[in-house]
Amino acid sequence: MATATATAVSIFLALFVSVLGLARSDPTAAAVPDGCSGRRIHVRRLPPRFNLDLLATCADYQLVDNLCPYLANHGLGQPTHNRSRSWFRTDPLMLELVFHRRVLELPCLTSDPDLADAIFLPYYAGLDALRYLYGRDVNSSAEHGLDLYRFLRANDPGIWERRSGHDHFLVMARPAWDFSQPLSNDPPIWGTSFLELPEFFNVTALTFEARAWPWQEQAIPYPTSFHPPDSPFLESWVTRVRRSRRTALMLFAGGGGISATPNIRRSIRLECENGTEAPGSDNGYYAKTCDFVDCSNGICEHNPIRYMRPMLKAAFCLQPPGDTPTRRSTFDALLAGCIPVFFEDQSARSQYRWHMPEEEFDEFSVSIPKEEVVFKGLRIVDVLMGIPIEKVKKMREKVVEMIPRITYRKHGGSPGFRSKMDALDIAVEGTLKRIKARLEEVSV
Repeated sequence: MATATATAVSIFLALFVSVLGLARSDPTAAAVPDGCSGRRIHVRRLPPRFNLDLLATCADYQLVDNLCPYLANHGLGQPTHNRSRSWFRTDPLMLELVFHRRVLELPCLTSDPDLADAIFLPYYAGLDALRYLYGRDVNSSAEHGLDLYRFLRANDPGIWERRSGHDHFLVMARPAWDFSQPLSNDPPIWGTSFLELPEFFNVTALTFEARAWPWQEQAIPYPTSFHPPDSPFLESWVTRVRRSRRTALMLFAGGGGISATPNIRRSIRLECENGTEAPGSDNGYYAKTCDFVDCSNGICEHNPIRYMRPMLKAAFCLQPPGDTPTRRSTFDALLAGCIPVFFEDQSARSQYRWHMPEEEFDEFSVSIPKEEVVFKGLRIVDVLMGIPIEKVKKMREKVVEMIPRITYRKHGGSPGFRSKMDALDIAVEGTLKRIKARLEEVSV
C-alpha cells in the first residue's frame, strides 16, 4: 500500500513539474496581452521545499487523514465515480495546490517582476503548517514562515524590497486562526505564528476565515466538490438545481449538539428531532420540517453524495458556527440552491465580501441571532415559515445566480469558459484591487 501511494505521488509530482516547466519556458510569458494594465501577475519561483516537496509528505501525519489520494487532478482529488468529469473528492487543504495550478493559466502573467502589479507566492502554507500542528516541529510553531522570509530577502531581494512585500500575496488553506498564535506563547499552544510575524505584515493572505482586524487577511470560499471543466457541465448543474423539488423546510448537515450545555447546534438538533409536517412549500406543504444529515467524525468530508442530495431537497440550510464561525457547508448549500441560514455575522456576512457583497446579503440568506434561539426560545422553524413563499423563490433564484461565483472550475477548459469569472478569478481581482489601494496608501 505504501509503495502504491509513493508511486502515485511520484507520477503526480512529475506531471505537475512538467506543467510548471511549460509555464516557465513559454516564450510569450513576458509579452503580456492587451487589457492587462494594472492586472499583471508574476509567479515567484520558490524552491520545492516550499511547495512540491510538501506534497511528498502527504501520508506523514498520523493525526490527520492520509492526504495522498487528494493530490489527484492537481488537488481536486479523485472523481466521485469513474464517469464523473465535474465531481471530485476534494479536500479543502488542497486549495493551495488548486490555486497554484489555476494561476498558471491566468492571461496576465509576466515573467518580469519589475512589470508586475502583484507577486504570487506559490507557498503551500497550510500543508507546511501540518508539521507544526501535528508533527515534529510542534514546539517550534513561532518559526513557521521564517525560512520563506529568509529566502525572499536573500534571492533576488529586489523583488521584495521594491514595495516592501506590499504587492505579494499567497493562499493559506486554513482559517487565519490556525496561523495566529501569539509569538509570546511559551509553551506554544494550538496554531502557528505565521500571521503574527512582523516580516509578513505587508503580505495579503487569502484564507478560509479571516480575523476582523488585520487588513491583510481576506476570506475566500472553501472549495466544494464541484469543479466543472466547461460551460455545459455548469449549465447542466444549474438547471438541475432550479428544477429540484424542495420537500424539507430546513436541513442541517453537521455534527455536534449532543452535549447538555446550551449551544446553537444543540438547539438545532432538538428542533429537528421534534419536527413535523409544515405548510408553505412550493407545492403547498413540506413533507417534513427538518432534515438532519449526521456528519460526525468527518464522515461527510470527502463524500459529497451524502449531503448534496438532501441539500437539493431542502429550502433552507442551517449554518451554525462550529470550532470557528465559518463552514465549508455554506458553499455546499449555495451550490445546491439551498438558502443559507446564519447565526452570527462572522460566519459569512463579514467574511466573503468579494464573493458575497454585503449589500446583497439579505437577498440570498437569512440571519437569526443565535442568542435568540439558545437563550430566548425563538424557534428557527417559526422564522423560516414566516417568510412569504414568493420571497423564498426570489432568494433561491439569487442563490442560483451566485453558483458560478463560489465555484472553483477545473483547470483547462475552453477559452470561452475561462473568460467567465469563478471563485478564483474573483479572488485574484479582489487581491489586485486591494494591493493597488494599499500601495496608494503607503505612498502618500
